[in-house]
Amino acid sequence: MRIGIIGLGDMGKLYALTFVKAGYKVCGADLPTRFQTLSEELSGQGVVVLENGNEVARRSDFIIYCVEAEKIDEVVSQFAKSIKFGAVVAGQTSVKHPEIAAFEKYLPSDVHIVTCHSLHGPGFNTHGQTLVVIRHRASDEVYGKIMDVYQTLKSNIIEMADYREHDKIVADTQAVTHMGFESMGSAWKNAGFYPWENAVYAGAIDNVKVLTTLRIFSYKAHIYAGLAILNPYARAQIKQYAKTESELFKLMIGENEKAFREKIYKARDFVFDQANQLLLLDAKIMDDFSMADKAHQRKPNSHLSILSMVCAWHEMRVNPYRHLICQTPPFKLRLGIAEYLFKNEELLEETINAALFDKTIRADDLEFHTAVHEWASIIGYEDMNGYKAHFDAAKTFFQNRLEHGRRLSADLISRLMV
Repeated sequence: MRIGIIGLGDMGKLYALTFVKAGYKVCGADLPTRFQTLSEELSGQGVVVLENGNEVARRSDFIIYCVEAEKIDEVVSQFAKSIKFGAVVAGQTSVKHPEIAAFEKYLPSDVHIVTCHSLHGPGFNTHGQTLVVIRHRASDEVYGKIMDVYQTLKSNIIEMADYREHDKIVADTQAVTHMGFESMGSAWKNAGFYPWENAVYAGAIDNVKVLTTLRIFSYKAHIYAGLAILNPYARAQIKQYAKTESELFKLMIGENEKAFREKIYKARDFVFDQANQLLLLDAKIMDDFSMADKAHQRKPNSHLSILSMVCAWHEMRVNPYRHLICQTPPFKLRLGIAEYLFKNEELLEETINAALFDKTIRADDLEFHTAVHEWASIIGYEDMNGYKAHFDAAKTFFQNRLEHGRRLSADLISRLMV
């Protein structure tokens, strides 16, 4: 079987090289302006770089589109007529609604569709990561052959029959998770300080928050923009998160302790009583990954971002533990620190008191509150360019620490996710 990759960006190259190592003949193409650069970069590595997607489509039995979700319609339309009779097509987009719509619109009816989504970034090897495979239309024989190909990635494969199920779970997990960490990054940028220079962010939970935020901003904006804006389920989830955060913040500034506690406790009982098995993140490991000066003594933190997430899960009747089948490192870390906070009575009590009565951190909470609603508005208006500009503004603020943060976060993930 000959495999073709249309889109030789970071993920496309990762897939191409992995399939070459598994013994497949692989060709690929990207924008014509990148032909020379990619030819030199991949020279001698077994990937045949072609000038355009039509050449890839003509040669390949199995074609994977590794392009941005917002561009999938345009790219599929260009090369669909060159696809071989009976070939199999997949996409690597993180949101499947626009991808499947493009496939159904442009592909001949004899072309099989067995699409996928690797729930990790290009910085990770595919081995041991989660891979969703969706059989949209394919005979049993074809599906079996393509599953053999996917198996060579050595990922943990989750099979789904419906792309809508995929997008719903991704909305529940990735879209709101990313938006929460992005809001933290924007809040710190707007306040003009780095969190590792502030004792409020010197604790175990905050080490995870900081490193995961840096990890997210170390990647490209379009990855997260597509997840949030093009997924029809994500906008509703993000709207609820913003609404829940606003309700909590109003109770905090009004020091309405009774209503605040009632909201927190109901969410705690709903989310964590459903867990068959807790994640139980290691506090010692989280403490080891501090970017703060060791002289900093931890101060109480309202953890408004985490309280808002758990309360939003309660409002949406989402059981996040069920979504661990499609876990990503940021989602599992976010669920893990939420569990760590809510299952530790002493820490939760400290957090509630800080949220309601500690005026020294109220300014930080206001910055986070503002950032959440900035992001929610951009996503609600489906403003792709605004999303990217907002993302890149925070990315620039943290630029000098992003690579360091990504390396540390990868180490943290590998130690916590055993």
